[in-house]
Amino acid sequence: MIKGFGGIAIREELTDEWHNRGAQEKKDYEILTAEISKATFGITPNEYKELKGLEKENLRDHMDDFELIFTMLGERSTTEIHRTEDSKGVIKLKSDAKAGGDIAGGARIKLEERLNKSIVSGDNFLKAPKNKNRISR
Repeated sequence: MIKGFGGIAIREELTDEWHNRGAQEKKDYEILTAEISKATFGITPNEYKELKGLEKENLRDHMDDFELIFTMLGERSTTEIHRTEDSKGVIKLKSDAKAGGDIAGGARIKLEERLNKSIVSGDNFLKAPKNKNRISR
């Protein structure tokens, strides 16, 4: 699994950009995050948590590799768009967030078409049953 610090570093880099470019309130970060998620997966983080049966748990901790990869792609794309366009203010950041999410969403859709299955899943990484082939001791 991809779990680890790569996704955390990408997220921190993005939130630093948001802060430096005008996002100040917690609500700003929620709106921008939701914009990336909607464009990437077609649902907001709260809807995603509901799909996975989560309440207060961290959504990323319950994502599989593809879900994490597309999350990171949307976030990293958004960061680079902010830098390239020297974006300022929440309205522009929101537009960029949608554009970054659209890039990840387009890649997700292409993969889903090729695999003939959805990447967006209610499967819960931490609640997955233990490997049946594993010997219990």
